[in-house]
Amino acid sequence: MTARTHPRPRPAPQGGGAGARLPWWALALPALAFVTLLTLVLNPAEAHAAGGEPAIAHLVERAQQLMGR
Repeated sequence: MTARTHPRPRPAPQGGGAGARLPWWALALPALAFVTLLTLVLNPAEAHAAGGEPAIAHLVERAQQLMGR
């Protein structure tokens, strides 16, 4: 007994491309991130370190204390 195949709901796209359109933010967000990082590299005086002890370091230290018991 042979199984029936289901036809495609729409024809396959013609040509060599993927046939998908990207939303506007798929190009805008990486471009914005690139420009932001580039400005930080060119002007490192604008990049300020956070004051005080970082919360992540405190959390990791506390986890190590709890595992050591």
